Amino acid sequence: MISGKSFQKRVRRRVTGREQSFFAATSPGLEDLCRKEIMALSFPKISLSASEGGVAFSGRVHDCYIANLHLRTANRILMRIAAFKATNFRMLKRKLTDFPWELYLQPHHPRELSVSARQSRLYHTEAIADQFKASIMDCFEKSFQDLQDNRKAEWGQKIFVRVVGDGFTVSMDSSGEHLYKRGIKIQGGKAPVRETIAAAVLQFAGYTGKEPLVDPMCGSGTFSMEGAMMANHIPAGWYRQFAFEAWPSFRPERWKHIRREAEKEFLRPEKPVIFSSDQDAAVCRQLNNLIKKNELSDTVLVFHQNFFDISVSDLSNMIGKGRKGIVVINPPYGLRIGTRKESETLFAEICVKLSRDFKGWKLALIVPSRRLLRKIPFRVKKYPVFHGGLNLTLAAGRIR
Repeated sequence: MISGKSFQKRVRRRVTGREQSFFAATSPGLEDLCRKEIMALSFPKISLSASEGGVAFSGRVHDCYIANLHLRTANRILMRIAAFKATNFRMLKRKLTDFPWELYLQPHHPRELSVSARQSRLYHTEAIADQFKASIMDCFEKSFQDLQDNRKAEWGQKIFVRVVGDGFTVSMDSSGEHLYKRGIKIQGGKAPVRETIAAAVLQFAGYTGKEPLVDPMCGSGTFSMEGAMMANHIPAGWYRQFAFEAWPSFRPERWKHIRREAEKEFLRPEKPVIFSSDQDAAVCRQLNNLIKKNELSDTVLVFHQNFFDISVSDLSNMIGKGRKGIVVINPPYGLRIGTRKESETLFAEICVKLSRDFKGWKLALIVPSRRLLRKIPFRVKKYPVFHGGLNLTLAAGRIR
């Protein structure tokens, strides 16, 4: 059995006391946004590089805490714990012999292995997973007497093994559930946008949290809730927990300090800056209940109205005469909701409405099909958006 003092010294020497390598995984097209978010966190010492599927960065373990708490466009944060080469299973077994799993895993926590192999002689992913499982069991049999611990485990730990050619990269998932799960329970709509995508859409459109945000087809309210968190400077992960909280290296006092520092930045707008509406009264009631539950009523105003019935005078009464902001719209695509023809007709009507009543406003409009971009009567920037297995386009710009 490992003694407490010697074990903690090993943890400090091998994990908390060293600079570690991390990878923030993102949806395709969001890598540069995520890179900018990481740069804004101002880690004391950091190196980073964006690549397809995410951003690699380095820092101390507590920098991983900060990234999980604050990043809005990342799906999960991985910590690299090993990299080596193996050309056959005998060599793989030798590489895993005496690997210090106890520095990264608790013996009584459930574990999940995700293995992928590409262009490798060791292509049998189940056999690779079996080697890793055997290595973990051997480690705990040697190190812990309470291997048959029957305590209820509240946490699961996920280990990613990626094999490319002869190279193995082993990573620990520090996030747990995907980071789009903010911990704020939003009722599921018919085609809800993930929070990470909503955050990216708002950032592409230039939303800062200070200007008015109109969400006139709010549905389940993902854009409104994400915008409200941004307006209040509430970190993306404020309401949830993370897998790193169960790591042997976890430092609760450091985590409490990080949260206290984040809380100092909270803001409360003097009056609502987000205006959400929908033609479905039940959806509006559900969103309003969610807003009250999370004490955001001073930030978000919900009203039951069809987008096409909102007038210029309505906007002026809500946000102030002559004031302009951002309008965000995620229309039906004609796949899960309605037909494709109905979707295209609706899209054309939306463009007419925007041109007439929202001149001078910034726009974030999700476009179901690239051919519909021709229907937008003003210039926009185009960004790829991947949502629900669909290749969509975000049109962002100023309505003129």
